[in-house]
Parts: sequence; structure tokens; C-alpha cells
Amino acid sequence: MEALSRDMWQGLDAQDKEAWMRKLVHQLPDGMQYEGLETFERFGQRMETGVFTEDGLRFVFVPGDQVTLGWDRWQHGMNQETSADLHETVSEYGVEDVDSFLASQMSPVREVTIAPMLVECELISLGWIEVSEEEAFAQEDPDFPSALEQFKQSDIREYELHQQFRLIRQSEDEVRILWFNEGIELEDVVREEAAAGFGLLTEDEWEYIYGGGCRTLFPWGDSFDYTMRLKHFGILEGVDGIVDGSGESASSRVEEKEDDRAYDLELPNFFGVQFAGDPYKVELTLDSDGDVMPKGGDGGSLICGGTGPLVGFLPAAAVYYRDVNASELDWEDLMDAMYYRRVVRLPEVVL
Repeated sequence: MEALSRDMWQGLDAQDKEAWMRKLVHQLPDGMQYEGLETFERFGQRMETGVFTEDGLRFVFVPGDQVTLGWDRWQHGMNQETSADLHETVSEYGVEDVDSFLASQMSPVREVTIAPMLVECELISLGWIEVSEEEAFAQEDPDFPSALEQFKQSDIREYELHQQFRLIRQSEDEVRILWFNEGIELEDVVREEAAAGFGLLTEDEWEYIYGGGCRTLFPWGDSFDYTMRLKHFGILEGVDGIVDGSGESASSRVEEKEDDRAYDLELPNFFGVQFAGDPYKVELTLDSDGDVMPKGGDGGSLICGGTGPLVGFLPAAAVYYRDVNASELDWEDLMDAMYYRRVVRLPEVVL
């Protein structure tokens, strides 16, 4: 008997997939319900998979696989636009060997076996909890009342007072209020989730779920996609210094176009999983020793250095990016930017 691999899963028809998903319910934490099959497609990969919910939160079934993870060389190589942008940016920081620079930013190449699992689609904030306006006023923070009133009268979309509270505009009349959760201990989070039947992602699992086992720098290939809309930059065709396909600088003609379009890196991928898509945010994973390994961001270190979208978004866009300074950080330093997602591992799912 073999674990249900990705190839095996893809080879099943919809009826057999439905049968497998309904069997899984008996192995899952209390309260999880099977909702049906759904198809996700992105970056040239496509997956029909089962969707589950737990207290209104979505999970997807991710089949396991034996894959190569990590990065140390190009699969196809950059196109001219990406190459010129990358060389110009890193040369300003004294980097001459671009390939070695990139390899030093990535996790090492290794062969791993990933077990089937259910993966939470969206992220949970580690440091912030959502509160009502009444609950926020009950905190008796002297800065909150005036900040909320000024925010309601303004046009800005988001405001944060560092490690105190965050205001997010949902609509003209609705404001989400997040309060910083002080004193949380990582060990408590892991223990509480385990008691409820959930685990946290490992670095191997995160890289597999984000890239699907691809061997390219990004999940879509080796070249950067300058048609994306990115947080902190907007639509890239309107960003100074980025060239269009003709080699000429793109004008600001598209700055207002599709202003409400979703940020591309936040959209569900081919497994149906959504990522932060923001280098200022990091997703909590655990390494082989159980220590914190932040993925999907670097706390904004590169982007704050004025590196532009390509290098600034490497932590959020490159599949195998690993923060070289992670071992020197206390995870508490990143708590206000740290997120995690729950998983249910299913190694016993076999054909």
C-alpha cells in the first residue's frame, strides 16, 4: 500500500475523489465538515481537490509527494528584463555574482517526502486579535479614541500604532479593529493547536505548498512578472524605472486602472491556499529541530532598503527564500508581523 501521492490523486475521477474525501471526515478534528470538490488553477498548475470547513474557516486537501526542494541554479534562466533589473539593483550593493547572491538567499537543495494533509487556506495572525469597537474602548488606551475618529474622517485604508492597535477600512462605514496580543508564547500556541488536533507547517511543507515542487525561482518561472499588482507598489507598469516590453519606461497611464484589483500574490494558488504576498509579513513554520523558521517575508528588510519590487519582493515571491538572519532573531521581534496556518497531517491515507 502506498501513501496517496499527488500523481495518484490527479489520476482519480471526481467520484473516487469524493469517496476519499468523505472517508477523511472520520479522521479529522471535531467540527470539520466536508464541503465538496473545487478546482484551483494558477501558474500553469491545476488541482481539483476537497474543501473542508471548521467554524467557517476553509481547509483544502493537499496530496503528498516526493519532491526536490531548495534552489541553487536556474531551471530556464531569467529573461532580459528580469536580468537587467536584478543586475542593476544588486550591483548598487556591491554584488557582482548574481547567481551566488540568489543561492545564498535560498534554502539548500534536498529530497523530501511530503505526507497528505489538510491545509488551512488563509492565515491566522499571531500577534493581533480582532475586537469590536466596544472591546477596543474597554482597553482604555489613551491614543485609541482620537485615532479612531481621525481614521473615520480620513480616506486612508489602514493605520497602525506600533504594537498597540491597527485600523483597517472595510467599507465607507465599516472599520476593522485589531488589538496587539501581548505576552503570547509560541509553545502555548503549538500546544493549544495540537490539543485541538492541528499542527503547524514545517519549512518543507510550506515550500511544497507554495511552489508545488517547481524547480524555478518563482512558482510561475524564473523571470519576474511585471504585470502583477503588488502591495506597496500597486500596478508595476506604473512604477518608475520599470520598463515595458518595448524597453521604454512605462508611463503612469495605468496608475488608476484596476485600482481595486486584488494583489496578485495574495490570490489562491493551484492548491487553493492563500499566502500573505507581503515581504513585511512572515509565516511561521518550524524547522527540523522544531525552531521557528519564518517564510514568505523578511520583515521588510530588503524592500526598506529601496531595492524595488524584484529584489524587495524576493522574500514573498521566491519559492525557496530563507531569511539568512532568521537564526539571529528572537521570534518575539517578529510577533506583530507573524502569521501561521493550521494543518492536519494524513500519513495514513493510502491506496
